[in-house]
Amino acid sequence: MLIFLIIDLDIYPFIAYIRYWLKQEDRFSLQSPFLADLYTGLITYLKTNLSTEDPFSSQRKQLAEDHEKIQILDFGAGSKKLSSNFRKTSEIYKYSTSGRKFSTLYRYFCTQTPAIHVIELGTCVGINSLYLASATKGNLYTFEGSPTLLEKAKAINPFSQTSYIGGNIAETLPKHLNQDQTIDFALIDATHTYEATLSYFNSMLPFINDSSIIVVADIHWSKGMEKAWEEIIQNQTITLSLDFYECGVLFFRKGLTKSHYILAI
Repeated sequence: MLIFLIIDLDIYPFIAYIRYWLKQEDRFSLQSPFLADLYTGLITYLKTNLSTEDPFSSQRKQLAEDHEKIQILDFGAGSKKLSSNFRKTSEIYKYSTSGRKFSTLYRYFCTQTPAIHVIELGTCVGINSLYLASATKGNLYTFEGSPTLLEKAKAINPFSQTSYIGGNIAETLPKHLNQDQTIDFALIDATHTYEATLSYFNSMLPFINDSSIIVVADIHWSKGMEKAWEEIIQNQTITLSLDFYECGVLFFRKGLTKSHYILAI
């Protein structure tokens, strides 16, 4: 049992990466004009944005230098690096937030939607919220279970279109969705369990349309997360799914032949 636990927590993402690396495809294998244009656009967007100064470098610096120890209320699988419920903000930033490349990738896919109703599940200290808010044309609703993390996120975010929703996401998300508003873009980056990831996806499914995009972070983080991803991409409403190892991207665009690609960036 102990060996299985060690493999699941420490070695499994590495094994998953080897499988991803062996299966990944290049742009020359993309037969769909829609996907070819989308992928080319992504590579260009990343190259352009990553060659300039990070627009949120000051917020990243602020969090990296914030050594205040705060108590975390965790409803999910927890952190593989930080076991205590009392954690330094700087350590949370280091181990539990996205790097600049994937934060920028999330922003790119948000720009590929109308971006009127944007949802982020798992605010953490608010890094991805900054990138998403900068692409949001309507309102960004970001959900977080831990009050102390929400306070850190609010302190670094200058975007007025950001609304923070605290509490157990299993309870707060359905209440929000009862407003019966189409979801344009959603980032699922919370809880990191098989059951919760499927639940969040299924809760949002009735509120998506042809132009919606859902991103699921950490799809190879554990066996449970990988299992959830494999089940999600089988859903018949999804016409295109992309695996970038650190995250998966889901499209519901009508007129596409259902397909799945493993791509490098």
